[in-house]
Amino acid sequence: MTEQIQNKERHPNHIGVREAAGYMAGEAGNMFALTYISSFLKVFYTDVLRIPTRKVARLFLFSRLWDCINDPLWGAAVARRIPGAGGKYRPFLKWVAVPLAVSEMLCFIDVGRFTQSQALLLVFAYCTYILFGMLYTGMNVPFGSLASVITDDPEGRTLLSTFRSIGTGIGAAAPMLLAPMLIYTKVDDGKGSTYNVANGRGMFLFALVMAACAVIFYLVSYGTTKERVSHDTDIKADMKKTYLGMLKSKPFVILALSGILISGQLQFASLNQYLYKNYFCNTSLSALGTVAQYLPTVIMLPFTPRLVRRFGKKEICTVGALVAAVSAILVCVLRPAPDNPALFLIMQFFIGFGYCVVSITNWAVVTDVIDYQQVRTGEHSESAIYAVYTFCRKLGQTMADYGGLMLLGKIGYSAETMADAGFVPGVSEGILRVCTVIPAAVYSLIFLLYMFYPLTKQKLEPIYAEVRAQNAESA
Repeated sequence: MTEQIQNKERHPNHIGVREAAGYMAGEAGNMFALTYISSFLKVFYTDVLRIPTRKVARLFLFSRLWDCINDPLWGAAVARRIPGAGGKYRPFLKWVAVPLAVSEMLCFIDVGRFTQSQALLLVFAYCTYILFGMLYTGMNVPFGSLASVITDDPEGRTLLSTFRSIGTGIGAAAPMLLAPMLIYTKVDDGKGSTYNVANGRGMFLFALVMAACAVIFYLVSYGTTKERVSHDTDIKADMKKTYLGMLKSKPFVILALSGILISGQLQFASLNQYLYKNYFCNTSLSALGTVAQYLPTVIMLPFTPRLVRRFGKKEICTVGALVAAVSAILVCVLRPAPDNPALFLIMQFFIGFGYCVVSITNWAVVTDVIDYQQVRTGEHSESAIYAVYTFCRKLGQTMADYGGLMLLGKIGYSAETMADAGFVPGVSEGILRVCTVIPAAVYSLIFLLYMFYPLTKQKLEPIYAEVRAQNAESA
């Protein structure tokens, strides 16, 4: 009798750990591709190809201007695709996997061995990086939309978001932990100390490994997930109306702004590679920094779904963002010395502890906004919403890359003086200021946005019920 009651109470689109783990594999594939690019490509450009920081900053800015066209086009193409035997979104996991992996490897070819022409180096960098960005969007838009059609069970979506965070941790931790051991060469300064310089060959070989891992994990995700939530595809959908409608939605606007800041800060943290290299003069600290960043996520994973069920997504994200903001302000004020990296790493742990709740829950927040828009407009617009959200995250990355590199240039960082150097007075202290002041400001803004996010736990319950009713009618 008890078993029958449990079966009756179970959501019709209930999913288990196996499928959540399959979705996790897809996110790990995303991060194998993205994290190595976002964390180390700028180092490759400035220290291996010797491209000036201001020109690298313009490269990132131009590529995002192209994304203004590229991302909405991907969103429209995916939205209008008629579902096939494999579903509407799943097939992209196998279609785009190999081209995306190849584009990642192309980005790290050391063409500086064949030419010293700045013009040719820049043409190569622009073409390969823009190609990677286009293909990554072609994977990420349908993959993100996939979560909304795997299940419409709120607990199932929290499970997917939780496992996606695990995938983020796996895919991001691998390059952050392993790359510093393989892509840098240790140099003796002749005074009893050592520092590290980037190795072009090592960077390409590691890109090859990350690309192979991405393909494998994408294919695993394709084979272990299933689309359950069906809806009609309108090939004549008015995408302009859909996109303009998002601008009138307070939850979406706050989601988009938080996406800019969240993604921007994650990208801005890649500047810590310069901090480890030219302030602490120990690139091995990158691995410890990664542990400090992701260990809190491992600790909180078992508890976050329970916290979400009891308090709500907005509520726990607000508290987590506050903890991260306070910790970031403290590390900015305390200003660790070059010979005291422990202080910096400890504060990174506390920042990570506060932020991990936001990170784990973030993707479930996206699906809530998708549901809110469906109830508000009566239209299924998950791929369009995800395309715009993806663009906002890219915009945040661009602001971080462009602003960060321009700030490095302002404080005196140049390939000629810093690529083959360790601690340089004036410049190195400037790197510390850049890497602590900006995160303090950004985490504070994230906290303020979550304070004004309107979809509380209480307001989401009727939205879930209405979405289930609409999906049942269209099934």
